[in-house]
Amino acid sequence: MNETLTEEQVAFQLILHSGNARSKLIQALREYRSRNIEKVKELLNNAEKDLKEAHQFHFQLIQSESQGNGTNVSLLLIHAEDHLMSTITMKELLTELIELFKDRNI
Repeated sequence: MNETLTEEQVAFQLILHSGNARSKLIQALREYRSRNIEKVKELLNNAEKDLKEAHQFHFQLIQSESQGNGTNVSLLLIHAEDHLMSTITMKELLTELIELFKDRNI
């Protein structure tokens, strides 16, 4: 894990980046309702960048643990993991819904 970040700081980074992605996903859906397709694409791309940032921090935790350095499983870390996973699920569902809506001219 990054030597300068504590597990708590990594958890906050997961929450930060996945929260930013979630906000952009919700905004993308609102923009889709307004038929602003270019803005939708921009927001989805930016949400994906935020999720990649979150994944990098997540990978640090996994890599550290796989090297024998235990991870403190705190309520904060559980919350961060939940936040990340629900945002990933939201992104996948939203992407599929937008494609479905496009196919049906909704």
